[in-house]
Amino acid sequence: MNAILNENFSLVFLVLTFVASVLLFEGLYMLWSTYHGPDARRVEERLRAISAGSDSAHQLSIFKNRMLSQVPAVERVLLSVPRIHVLDRFIVQSGLDWTVSKLLLMSLSFGIVGSIGIHFYWNSVATIFNLLVSISLAFLPLIDVQLKRSRRLNKLERQLPDALDLISRALRAGHSFPAALKMIGEEMADPIGREFAITHDEVNFGVTLQQALTNLGQRVPVTDIHFFVVAVLIQRETGGNLTELLSNLSKLIRSRLQLHARIRVLTAEGRISAWTLGLLPFALAALMNWGNPDFIRVLWTDPTGIGLTQMTLALMAVGALWLWRLTKVRV
Repeated sequence: MNAILNENFSLVFLVLTFVASVLLFEGLYMLWSTYHGPDARRVEERLRAISAGSDSAHQLSIFKNRMLSQVPAVERVLLSVPRIHVLDRFIVQSGLDWTVSKLLLMSLSFGIVGSIGIHFYWNSVATIFNLLVSISLAFLPLIDVQLKRSRRLNKLERQLPDALDLISRALRAGHSFPAALKMIGEEMADPIGREFAITHDEVNFGVTLQQALTNLGQRVPVTDIHFFVVAVLIQRETGGNLTELLSNLSKLIRSRLQLHARIRVLTAEGRISAWTLGLLPFALAALMNWGNPDFIRVLWTDPTGIGLTQMTLALMAVGALWLWRLTKVRV
């Protein structure tokens, strides 16, 4: 009898231990998900993006300030740099989850590694050439951020006509303007969905609609967004049919994007020529250095060759800039 009771007690104890373990792991997972899960990260990104706006009103003091660095000492140093928040907003507009200190550290690392590599690989290279290459490598992270920012803003610009049509349909259906902003944040993909969701959150947190739209225009430096913000603000001051206004603005933006696409097609030949003329000398130099290194080495070992190389690079930079200006047409 005692053996049966002991066996049943052991079985019950094992079951209770198993249930307690499951509940413990479930509680730990829920605790981790609350602070580090996808929803928590999404809320954190939205709050950080809101804090990157330039609104200095009292209502926005409830939001967290976007950190420039995870190290307090570096944070204090960066805060003392004039207009450092312009660089921070530049990173936010690219959609990257970077801090200013991370971007600067990557630039410094690229420059130092490039300088050391050139010094060991080409020991006889001129100091000015080494410096120019190191500075160019240091700008690579910034160029990467700029490219991602341009792609994100171009995508947002292409999404804007559909967003304006959605607002017009929502207003015709009897919804309020903030509710239409919420619809865009829920139904449209990033980046425009996120930006309009941030604007809706600002309104919900007590920021005036005028200030929230102004923040939208400052976060997104796109001309069509500025047109949208100005149109809505003027309509709120003077009155009028906002639905018809947004519909006409959507048609205008679509026509402008179509014209821009036609211009890109017409200038495609010029852009290809610019890339060919810009890369051909470097490709020939690499080929000659591989086939007959003694023949081309004079360009960075002899003083006359160094002078000719510097003059050639300067003229190539002027020519590339000139070709870029010829093929870039603003619409």
